[in-house]
Amino acid sequence: MKLSRKALFEEMGMSPTWVLRDRPSSGEELLSQILVEETEPAPVTIASERSIESSPVVEGRAGLVEALGWDELRQRIGTCRACPLCEARKQTVPGVGDEQADWLFIGEGPGAEEDARGEPFVGQAGRLLDAMLAAIDLERGNNVYIANAVKCRPPNNRTPEADEMTACWPYLQRQIELIRPKLIVLLGRAAVFSVLREDKSLASLRGKTLSYKDGAGEIPVVVTYHPAYLLRNLPDKAKAWEDLCRARALMQRASGGA
Repeated sequence: MKLSRKALFEEMGMSPTWVLRDRPSSGEELLSQILVEETEPAPVTIASERSIESSPVVEGRAGLVEALGWDELRQRIGTCRACPLCEARKQTVPGVGDEQADWLFIGEGPGAEEDARGEPFVGQAGRLLDAMLAAIDLERGNNVYIANAVKCRPPNNRTPEADEMTACWPYLQRQIELIRPKLIVLLGRAAVFSVLREDKSLASLRGKTLSYKDGAGEIPVVVTYHPAYLLRNLPDKAKAWEDLCRARALMQRASGGA
């Protein structure tokens, strides 16, 4: 059953008590305002130079996956033992969704339920992410791909460590190459570190024009909060809604819309 827009906003914590001061209360009005703002001179772009601290081992593994298609890539992820996270996993969680999607959402790592089911963002955080997608007229699997910085569950659902994300980076890098999304949305600081190699607060990165650069060009990047964080910090749901509106505005621009 599809939820009404009112129900979706309530799921996100955007009920009538969540009116942004000095902002339009309507989501569509907020989106229109952001589209107008985007016609103003753009802020300085913070672009990734892909300065991941590589070792010969990591570079060698990147070479092994750089030409793989989806089936081969999933198989390689499923048998990976490049870092200690493989030791306690039930299964790997490569990602899910449209493999030619315009939208790519990247989180941190699988939790217990994701580890059991082999799919990212299930359970309560997944339900919130689905509501966030629906609020901007998206749905899981339809022009949307969802992945994580690491493909195995970190113990006790902790944040992935830098060396774990570096070990898993060739897989995520190849996923980006295969999808070639028009926009990447990074959910949480670990995702930001993995893709952009930025170790800054989300507050300092939100609202900025970011981009991911590789040999094929640049992809706009939007930074926002991880759904699991939003479940613990309800006031920041309003900020996440601003980020989603910004993402939708950037997508309209990337797609040649008004």
